[in-house]
Amino acid sequence: MVRRLLNDFRWGVLPVPGRSLAIAFFVFLFMLPLITDSAYTLLLTTMAAIYVIFAVSWDVLSGYSGQVNFGHALFFGMGAYGAALLHTHLGLQPWATIPLGALIATVVGVATCFPALRLRPPYLSLLTLAFPIILERIIRSLPKALAGGDLGIRGIPRLASSSVDSYYICLIVMTVSVLIMWKLTDAKSKYVRAGLIFHAIREDEITARATGINTIRYKILAFVIGGFFAGLAGALFAHFRGMASPAYFSVFTSFQAIIWVVFGGIASIYGPVVGVYTIYVLLDYLRLTPISEYRILIMTGVIILILLFMPEGVAVWIRDKIERQCPRCKLTNVAWRRECRACGASLRYVSGG
Repeated sequence: MVRRLLNDFRWGVLPVPGRSLAIAFFVFLFMLPLITDSAYTLLLTTMAAIYVIFAVSWDVLSGYSGQVNFGHALFFGMGAYGAALLHTHLGLQPWATIPLGALIATVVGVATCFPALRLRPPYLSLLTLAFPIILERIIRSLPKALAGGDLGIRGIPRLASSSVDSYYICLIVMTVSVLIMWKLTDAKSKYVRAGLIFHAIREDEITARATGINTIRYKILAFVIGGFFAGLAGALFAHFRGMASPAYFSVFTSFQAIIWVVFGGIASIYGPVVGVYTIYVLLDYLRLTPISEYRILIMTGVIILILLFMPEGVAVWIRDKIERQCPRCKLTNVAWRRECRACGASLRYVSGG
């Protein structure tokens, strides 16, 4: 088993530039507390790790299966409030409230989105946009002793006693979550068919249904996966900040995830990671500079340029520049190779993979 993993790493990871860069980036993240002791940097990167889970979960639901969800904050907010309520009223600790909060988010999200599954994408998007807005109003109107009112629920236990411990908890959960979502959406997987079927539904749902695929079942599965991991991110966020707020259901929260995914590259998994660690981190750093008043305007201009010149996302654009797919065996090679490393086919006139 170990030898097989090492061989897969040697022949399936190291020769592929994108995967090598991803591994190097995650190694850097795990070594970050050893490089710097800045509390601000750890706070920022911890928040980014949580937001990565949230953004990738939207990509799974909307990018891969084509169920464009404008109200993804519903799952995030329910995960946060589920964890907070379980602690406040039942006294459960974070190790129990976080997974249970994710499950609550999944159940509530699927229950509310189920009536919309037969709608066409534009109407589905508008309906999902309404759900978190409605739920936010309901939570604000509930008795303060039950849900905290406009101020939310405060005083819930934090993830850990130190910022370094919180950082590693969020980073490990993020890494495992991203790997799971990547395998679930991998169209080339030999063991999981969901990724291939998600692609089919996104490209042409009618044709997919005509081939015998139960599209409703797989659309619900997409909501389950996206909702669970978005709820997980919300529960982590609530315990990291020590509170759950009605603002977690806001439209801005939903559209943040969409912007991160579109910037990095939709339907790519690694695109949302690049989007979060670029836009979110840079925006926060710009807040500390003399041009802080113009940071939103600057990033808006950058995003517009990316959409104009890199419509598939910056991460996908970079991948296409450094990788090339063999036309014969479909294996990924370094872009500057002239022949495929496996079958020897010519790569000279092949565009990026």
